[in-house]
Amino acid sequence: MFTGIVEELGTVVSSTPVSTEWGPGVRLRIEASVVLDGSGLGASIAVNGCCLTLVDSDSAGGRSWWDTDVSDETLKRTTTGSLKPGDRVNLERPMALGDRLGGHMVLGHVDAVGEVISPAPDLVVRVPKDLMRLLVEKGSVTVDGISLTAFDLTADTFRVAVIPHTASVTTLGFRPAGSKVNLEMDVLAKHIERLVSPYQK
Repeated sequence: MFTGIVEELGTVVSSTPVSTEWGPGVRLRIEASVVLDGSGLGASIAVNGCCLTLVDSDSAGGRSWWDTDVSDETLKRTTTGSLKPGDRVNLERPMALGDRLGGHMVLGHVDAVGEVISPAPDLVVRVPKDLMRLLVEKGSVTVDGISLTAFDLTADTFRVAVIPHTASVTTLGFRPAGSKVNLEMDVLAKHIERLVSPYQK
């Protein structure tokens, strides 16, 4: 579980197609440092809001990196497949029990890919219409792993007032209109909908 508070901007080093007995996928290498502190083999790290597993890491010449294997299913449902060398990505380690919850409860399970209609600081994101039911005015939503507060909801968009600090330490500072972004809706809304759906007529 994550909080949507980005710890570090990493840089994609390589994205290499691989084929295994479990099917096709991608081996992604990301240069980072902060998120590798305390992260060993098998650790989870959120990359643009997508929970991925550390499968290898090393450092040389003062630079450190880690590898993750991305399945075909994840590539189809997120923006991870479009990452290329040099791209910056939002990184976050899972929260530890007892930590302050600075953002909101984030699972790292991407629900859909959205589109930036208007860039930060007046961020507007288009969402698949069937997911708008999970958004409420001033409710939480995750965009590329960033915990944000949504308002000014329409049939298929929401707005976020992005502060300068958030723009400077996350990818929102350089996401132009037309950019594709990973979206995770509020997990509480999803659970509540599932629980009450059998009683709705």
